[in-house]
Amino acid sequence: MTTPANPASRIPEAVHRRRWAILAVLIMSLLIVQLDTSILNVAIKTISTPAPTGLGATQSELQWAINSYVLVFAGLLFTAGLLGDRLGRKRALLGGLTVFGLGSALAASADSPGELIAFRSVMGLGAAFVMPATLAVIMNVFERDEQPKAIGVWAGGVGLAVAIGPITGGALLNHFWWGSVFLINVPFVLLALALMLWLVPESRDPNPGRVDALGVVLSVVGVVLLVYGIIRAGELADFTEVTVLSTITAGLAVLVAFVVFEKRSDHPSIDVTYFRNRVFSAAITVMALVFFAMMGVNFFSAFYIQSVRGYTPLQTGLLLLPLAAAMMIFAPWARRLVDRLGLKATATGSMLIIAATLATFAVLEADTSIWFLEAVLFLMGVGMAYMMSLTSVAIMQALPREKASSASSLSSTFRQVGGAFGVAVLGSVLSTTYRTGIEDRLSSLPTDLRETAGESVEAALAVATRLGPEGEALVLSANDAFLHAMHITALCGAAVAVVGAVVVALFLPGKQRGPQEDGKEPELAAAAE
Repeated sequence: MTTPANPASRIPEAVHRRRWAILAVLIMSLLIVQLDTSILNVAIKTISTPAPTGLGATQSELQWAINSYVLVFAGLLFTAGLLGDRLGRKRALLGGLTVFGLGSALAASADSPGELIAFRSVMGLGAAFVMPATLAVIMNVFERDEQPKAIGVWAGGVGLAVAIGPITGGALLNHFWWGSVFLINVPFVLLALALMLWLVPESRDPNPGRVDALGVVLSVVGVVLLVYGIIRAGELADFTEVTVLSTITAGLAVLVAFVVFEKRSDHPSIDVTYFRNRVFSAAITVMALVFFAMMGVNFFSAFYIQSVRGYTPLQTGLLLLPLAAAMMIFAPWARRLVDRLGLKATATGSMLIIAATLATFAVLEADTSIWFLEAVLFLMGVGMAYMMSLTSVAIMQALPREKASSASSLSSTFRQVGGAFGVAVLGSVLSTTYRTGIEDRLSSLPTDLRETAGESVEAALAVATRLGPEGEALVLSANDAFLHAMHITALCGAAVAVVGAVVVALFLPGKQRGPQEDGKEPELAAAAE
């Protein structure tokens, strides 16, 4: 049965009737973008294998294959959101998906790690326009009372990508070459484009004002410099290196200039007074902290499952199903728990679950029961389901509907910058701890092999394979060093999640005793006082 539109609604009746079909198309678009990231995590080991099986990418090149996407994606998100508000969210979706599909086809045909990195940048350019537009369209086709449920389903779509990405990637790698994990995007992009042209309505900010050209330039330059410095620090495993410090400092300086300019501008790209809303600020901060912890842990978990435990890419995908299933199941129902316990209690509990499951990685060993790992992943998915849904709703409902793309792009920017920090910082902790733990055990190896084996556990296993039976001791040493490094890194990620729990406990409102007479969302009404 179709719920009738509110007579006072600005949503046309024809759009209201097909809102759930529109949501399905938006989730398909989101899946295409998210699927690529989860597939790549499974394919990392294969791409690092020498040709013809892979590209022979080093650990540094693997990081850049991930981070070139992140760099372009994060750098252009804010601008893409502004253009979506101004030119139309449907146009942004169509253009972004087209560029993403082209980048996917090119990445599948890459002949070297350098080409793969470049084509991943093209994919990041397309994704920058897709991600904010999906949430923006949701805010413009659903009434306010249905938005939490719709965003919950949207967040569950991320869980679906987590589930089918590794499984699809593993199945493809079992039967085809590594490039198939990118080529698979193309037919789905074509289907999404056709459905979008048919179903999705156009929407834009009716009063966008003049273009804030200087603000746009400052935002792009600032984010790109900051993210590049973070990525470079992760690559070098050294945040004190001169180029790293100078790049990060320059990025922060440009972003400060951006904020100062926006406060004084009569036509700002973003009204910085939005950050006075404590729910908005707390939610966007916690979003960054969660992805800081999660992205860093995801980076080493693929190596733990495949390199240390010896599972194939397909088996790895299947092992990640509990995480994805929990996100899919619980995200759409987050609102019910909020109504019962309140936003503060629900968000704090979710963050503590994430922190506890991240800390549990510190007790995993090479022979830990796989069912224990599955239980940990399921609980982690529960925490992520609630946090993604709650923070997304709080961020999107804090800003006017007309600024929906801007709100979504701000959320995505903080998420991507937080994730880049996580990969860089926790990746540096992992790399440094691994090298320190194994260097004393490599003295019997030739100098060139000693340096290679000290780079990563995967490189050490490759050296051990070349050594034959004599390499068995190296395998044990590499696994021990990696597990110790993983334990330290996991505890660092858990500590960041605890900080997130403190933030939501301090700044998000508790359970409301009664409905707000002004019609505002209870949590946001409380925060605006």
